[in-house]
Amino acid sequence: MVFNSENSEFFSDATEEHTNNLLLKYLQNQSPEVLSRVARSASPEIRQIISHNVQGLVGGLPSEAFNIQITTDRDNLAGLLASAMMTGYFLRQMEQRMELEAGFASSLSVTPVESQD
Repeated sequence: MVFNSENSEFFSDATEEHTNNLLLKYLQNQSPEVLSRVARSASPEIRQIISHNVQGLVGGLPSEAFNIQITTDRDNLAGLLASAMMTGYFLRQMEQRMELEAGFASSLSVTPVESQD
């Protein structure tokens, strides 16, 4: 699950609708290495949830049993990409929260050593 910005026209779209989009401008200024590193940082659990979510959005027929072709327009595809990205960011934040809570809970379970004065 690595986003390849070099082969994508998504970031180079210069329509009037996108000229005031600060996030799009920020993404356009990122190097492909940064975008790739962010995409690779997703855990296998997050990838599985996003994959399940996208399959639910476009249909869950197994590709090995069916010759599936999906046709859509640019706006709908951009919406699907945005949905997957937002899901990924949300899940990563929740994963970090879970890790922090687990770390905090384990630190509370450690019994402090009493000093022997």
